[in-house]
Amino acid sequence: MRKSEFARAVEDEFGEAYGRVVTRDLVIQSLGDRTADQAIAQGESPRDVWLALCDAEGVPVGRRHGVGLPDPTD
Repeated sequence: MRKSEFARAVEDEFGEAYGRVVTRDLVIQSLGDRTADQAIAQGESPRDVWLALCDAEGVPVGRRHGVGLPDPTD
């Protein structure tokens, strides 16, 4: 997953406004008590950050592949 795909998945799942808030403000324990934005800026894989964000926000597994991306469970 590229950063642009991460950004698209966040916006598609959470909406533009809340997506910005959740990546900027939500501290995620599994990311070392960092926000998604901080983790990506510090070199974490966007895919790993996306999955951690999905876990933290309770996104159903069926939607974690992101809109327009192939479902990894197929």
